[in-house]
Amino acid sequence: MAYLAPKIKWKKQKQYREDVIATAKATGCVLQFWNCLLVGDALTILSIVDDEEHSYLIDAIYDTSNLEEWKNFRFNYRGLRLWSLTYEQELTTPLHITAGRGFADCLSLLLQRGANVDLAPGGNTALHEACESCQAECAKLLLIYGANPNAVSEDGLMPLHVCTSPQSLECAKYLLQYGATINGCTLDEDDSPLHIAARNGLGEHIELYLRHGASVDKQNNEGLTPLNAACARPQEMKDLGSYSKVCQMLLDAGADVHTKDQDRHTPLHMACKNVNPDVVDLLLAKGACVNNMGYGGDAPMHNILKVVCYKVSHHPERIVRALLNYGSIRVWPGALPVVLKHCSESPHTIEVLLNAYSHLKVTDAWVESVPEDAYKEHKDFYDSIFSLAKTPRSLQHLARCKLRSYLEGRVYKVVPKLDLPNFIKDYLLLECRGYVH
Repeated sequence: MAYLAPKIKWKKQKQYREDVIATAKATGCVLQFWNCLLVGDALTILSIVDDEEHSYLIDAIYDTSNLEEWKNFRFNYRGLRLWSLTYEQELTTPLHITAGRGFADCLSLLLQRGANVDLAPGGNTALHEACESCQAECAKLLLIYGANPNAVSEDGLMPLHVCTSPQSLECAKYLLQYGATINGCTLDEDDSPLHIAARNGLGEHIELYLRHGASVDKQNNEGLTPLNAACARPQEMKDLGSYSKVCQMLLDAGADVHTKDQDRHTPLHMACKNVNPDVVDLLLAKGACVNNMGYGGDAPMHNILKVVCYKVSHHPERIVRALLNYGSIRVWPGALPVVLKHCSESPHTIEVLLNAYSHLKVTDAWVESVPEDAYKEHKDFYDSIFSLAKTPRSLQHLARCKLRSYLEGRVYKVVPKLDLPNFIKDYLLLECRGYVH
């Protein structure tokens, strides 16, 4: 037995060398195939997969979790049984690569040669990749070859749920054409495609989904309907119009303005917090209640006043004025110095708010509350307020307050119908003039 040991060892070494050589040859082909997939080289891909020896590469699974290892030709390719010590694996296939990059010709070649259309080694199918990357032609190809339009990823998302940008509209159309479930929900949040479209301000998606029977008042795990979700989304100035359009479409489809989330916040609470005046106007016109309280005791007026300093360009005074005209509660007079301090960059907001009071007790605390920079920038306005420490409010203003008090929450209905000049109607509706008197 002692004499056989070296031979056994030699045979093992020989077999190991042969395995290494075979692996190296295969590795070279795999790398060439990978590079062709990345650049969409259809002719080379065709020549490789049509070679019977390499046809297995059609459904190859690549681990791309460490790109540096790929560059140095030390990679994990499942077909070669090479192991990776990387804890987080990022697995992909030729279908995923071509579908996500929009290489429809390459994708077609792979599908024609029997690639597994629903393979999802990394958690997503190739259809998820195509839709997320807004590659409509690739999505259509996958669906033609039998891709499941309702496949659920490991994150609990169907392909419709990853259509989150305006450019993904065509993908959404193909998905619905091939049987996607319009009210299918995500596993974690229970969001429908309509929730996701509303949250992302996608008007054309909303229109498409509503035509296909999307549920307009479906609530997710947080109690949000699509309307709540649209109103709750933080919005930049450039996005205000999109969200206004989305909310208008949802309201026209019958969305309920009174639905509260798990914190008892209505769409109006959320629209005030995100300072979208047009959406606030829409909600109020549909009967939203201006004095509903959340669990924290916050009414819509509280929500808008908390964020005025961050959203001056959104014209928060429009929201404060609308709320007051619809009968909103006012700020406790003792808290007005705090409002002055936090809303000092928006004199219009302060003007509208103060004009809802018939009397003001202006003290030194008011003067001290206004930051010096804000005072210098809007000196005339703030001087008009501080002068009321020694002067009563004007008779004209007192008459306005008396009429508003008589009308209570009907100001917005009655005043426009009065046979009065427009400038008086505007005055009664708290239109800004640039001073307080």
